[in-house]
Amino acid sequence: MSNILTLQEYEAIAASLTFPSMSFIDGAFRPAKSGKIFATTNPATGQHLTDIAACGPEDVDFAVAKARQAFDDGRWSKHHPNERKEILINLSKLVKRNRHELAVMESLDSGKPISDCENIDVDEFIHLMNWHAELGDKIYDQTAPVGPDAVSMIVREPVGVVGAVLPWNFPLLMLVWKIAPALAAGCTMVVKPAAQTSLTALRIAELAAEAGLPKGVLNIVTGSGAQVGEPIGLHQDVDMVTFTGSTSTGRRFLRYSADSNMKKVVLELGGKNPCIVLDDAEDIDYVAQQVCAAAFWNMGENCSAGSRLIVQSGIKDKLLERVKVHARSWKVGNPLDPQNALGAMVDKGHFSKVESYLTKGKEAGYTLVTGGESIDGTYIQPTIFDGVQNSDELAQDEIFGPILSVITVNSFDEALSVANDTDYGLAASVFTANTKKALRAAQAIKAGTVTVNCFGEGDATTPFGGYKQSGFGGRDNSIHAHDQYTELKTIWIDLNDTTVDGSID
Repeated sequence: MSNILTLQEYEAIAASLTFPSMSFIDGAFRPAKSGKIFATTNPATGQHLTDIAACGPEDVDFAVAKARQAFDDGRWSKHHPNERKEILINLSKLVKRNRHELAVMESLDSGKPISDCENIDVDEFIHLMNWHAELGDKIYDQTAPVGPDAVSMIVREPVGVVGAVLPWNFPLLMLVWKIAPALAAGCTMVVKPAAQTSLTALRIAELAAEAGLPKGVLNIVTGSGAQVGEPIGLHQDVDMVTFTGSTSTGRRFLRYSADSNMKKVVLELGGKNPCIVLDDAEDIDYVAQQVCAAAFWNMGENCSAGSRLIVQSGIKDKLLERVKVHARSWKVGNPLDPQNALGAMVDKGHFSKVESYLTKGKEAGYTLVTGGESIDGTYIQPTIFDGVQNSDELAQDEIFGPILSVITVNSFDEALSVANDTDYGLAASVFTANTKKALRAAQAIKAGTVTVNCFGEGDATTPFGGYKQSGFGGRDNSIHAHDQYTELKTIWIDLNDTTVDGSID
């Protein structure tokens, strides 16, 4: 059954919303200690939504102290896994109960289309929270085969206080990718949502408290990267940082770790992902649909976007005809209208950046297959440029907008070479009817996720992260995500009967 309402119903929900405006620390909403605030606006309309606490280092210190206290006294870390599971499942139920409110809040804050907020972001939050909650009491520790004179236990322990710094492109989804495995493992958290998109993280924290999560376990500190993100990265009492965002900011968190307490760092970073279509690909109309989904979903504001279409020359013209048709079906406009597939760029600064690549593409003389225009200083049409060389700016830069670069190749080997000719290695897709070629491509492409004859990122059971400059230190999703929020400890028990003086006891 569809969860989608009408535009009028969504507008009514939007008019009735009360937006959270303060940080959430130690179980309560709190203003910034400085008293400072910043405005958050609807990127689609420019409407002022609310003023949010502009926290600073002193607020980070307070949140970390409360998270440390909550971890050390065992109110969460020493909870039986069954008890942690019950609370996290309660949170999932509350999210489901408040799903329309959260979806509308997410759309208003980020410019994302409401249909995606309902059917992807909220649905996935519920599913992933349940999945990780259930996994928490099903991960077994180990013993090592050390012989009859000793017992060696290899146990996992929660890493401690986790700082999570989130991006603005998937506020709810990235929040659950971090908090679900970390909380299931027994960690406590200090979360910094992106300044552009803080609202749903604050609402989730409120629902978590209602679900029974103890005070100090989940803290949301709002503000800028300089005033909140950097202090989290440099904090001596934060045991681990998990970050999703740009590669340049990810490098900073590695430096922060080196300059502080050598905290564990997990980074999920950018991508310039190849979508390879070989001459023998079948069902060209389906392939074209997948190419468009890879390039334009979430307005291209997606680290796994397939923004480089690497197509073999023998099939290129036929494919581009169908891609052009499907690209034009991606309707752009009011994010609250369920009929629209693309919403607004997240803010004016990002809009200007993406729009500049439209200008660069036209000035470079590429063939404009479709799109190429911006709308109302807010929206970007789905755009396809043909004739791009892989060394060109459009093919190397992570644009983070709905712009697809078409690169023509003449052979399978050339396609693989072009696919790997990038600083990134997050995701890739390959379309071919030849199973051997599909497997060879999947093995040869340097990326964390390779999909065959489809675009996707896997699901809750599969790890997500990247090679090269697309990732560092771990993976989101799957059982592997739990591993990164724990430390391994060996406990060695000597069973030998020999006493200290060498006699037999």
